[in-house]
Amino acid sequence: MQRGKSYTPAMTTREFDTWFRKHVAIDAFLSVDDSLNGIQVDRSPGEVTRVAFAVDASAESIRRAAESGAQLLFVHHGIFWGKPARLQGNLRERVKLLLDHDIALYACHLPLDADAELGNNACLARGLGLVDIEPFGLYHGVKIGCKGRFEKPLSVDEALGRLGPAASSPLSLIPAGPALVSTAAVVSGGAAMDVFQAIGEGIDLYVTGESSHSVYNDVVEARINFAALGHYATETFGVKAVAERLALETGLETRFLDLPTGL
Repeated sequence: MQRGKSYTPAMTTREFDTWFRKHVAIDAFLSVDDSLNGIQVDRSPGEVTRVAFAVDASAESIRRAAESGAQLLFVHHGIFWGKPARLQGNLRERVKLLLDHDIALYACHLPLDADAELGNNACLARGLGLVDIEPFGLYHGVKIGCKGRFEKPLSVDEALGRLGPAASSPLSLIPAGPALVSTAAVVSGGAAMDVFQAIGEGIDLYVTGESSHSVYNDVVEARINFAALGHYATETFGVKAVAERLALETGLETRFLDLPTGL
């Protein structure tokens, strides 16, 4: 690089795909994940200098990405799920927005839940302050969550408070377990039923995104604490972690687009 000349970090969408696959094992989930993980919609040839990050590939997140000047939008929930889809209605509008603004769409679903470093559940487990973290939550033969123990017993409120203000007021809390918890398990998103695995392993606190009426009586009778922090809220952790890692390792500009659903 010559003196006096500025340098703007950049990469192509293919180079981004290569970089991401070095961190997250996308192909390990081909048989269990309906999401089309990886590049879902490409952009015209050229370099990417700014990447936007969001939980969902909605029309609004695409518009926000365009407003931020991003050439690539990374999401947890993409727009293609397991089978051919007709380009009509909302799907057509989203694809049109991407093409009109020449923005590539990159999605990563279950692999981003399960990754031991950048995954939603690993980040949640570390945020709770768990130690001796291990895989948890069997889904079609693959464990996508995490479990661990606290260095010393603490209250449910203290544990959840470590995740930030939003977690201090969970969407649903069933405080049926011990007042002081020593162990916890986490599975982000819509995983209320995985509480039965936590019950089977004698866990004190189970944390997920969504609740379900059908688990209530079992949770109470098994005397386990159940906290649903919101599907959206629990799946911001991995997306933000990828954004931070990308900026650190490549120097690309990144921006997290916060579009909470309240669910």
